[in-house]
Amino acid sequence: MDANTSHQPNEQFSLAKILLIWLAVSAPMGILAWVIFPAFRERVSMHPGLFLWILMIAGLLWEVILSFVILYRDSGTLNLAAIRQRTWRQQPRDPRTNEPRRRLWWWLVPLVLLATAVEFAVNPALTRAWTSLFPFFVEPPGYSLEALMDTPAEWVGAWYLLGLWLLQFIGNYLWGEEFLWRSVLLPRMQGVFGKWDWLANAFLFGTAHWGKPWHIPSGIISGMLYAYPSRRLRSAWFGFILHATDGVFFLFIMLGLVLGLV
Repeated sequence: MDANTSHQPNEQFSLAKILLIWLAVSAPMGILAWVIFPAFRERVSMHPGLFLWILMIAGLLWEVILSFVILYRDSGTLNLAAIRQRTWRQQPRDPRTNEPRRRLWWWLVPLVLLATAVEFAVNPALTRAWTSLFPFFVEPPGYSLEALMDTPAEWVGAWYLLGLWLLQFIGNYLWGEEFLWRSVLLPRMQGVFGKWDWLANAFLFGTAHWGKPWHIPSGIISGMLYAYPSRRLRSAWFGFILHATDGVFFLFIMLGLVLGLV
């Protein structure tokens, strides 16, 4: 028997519960992007790009809260040491024996290179093809964080941008989005989707991007890259590290703005 199947968690989520979690993630981000932002962008005394970024961070921090609510209802505790195995925040395990193997960390070298290529080469081309096929999904003016770079002098010495980046790091990678999809949800999806749980996880992850529908196909592709090694090696740290590569790149952009190098 496959080791991943033989060590399947005892209590799996139903399809209805999985879809309810998907809705609880996607709907707030869509409301923030398509209701709150247009309604207040002209009323707030800040750069629209900064306002949108703050709203997206708020949505990501909601995912932090949602993650821990689900974990508490699921496990009856928020002790991270107690739920480490439940959330796959552990050393990677041999798929055949389920034994922890430190040498499996070396898989991160080619995977990080692959994630970088996907992020900066594959996904932009995929987004262009997607929005060419469905023009109503084209990113509207003012919805790109790159708008912050239109007025670089405004951000010199604005060290609070790094504080916002830290909140995004927590919400997007550490305890929010990535944690919810690969640590909280993925270990409980095999009961419904069997050996294709990682693929279903990636599809739901991508389609949850209501706030940025132009990124849906690239979100699915990236989600596959994050979910498969996390599932195969039963270590959500793989998804976290691979997902966080774009966060590191964004950090350098923010540093460049604050230091006046952009």
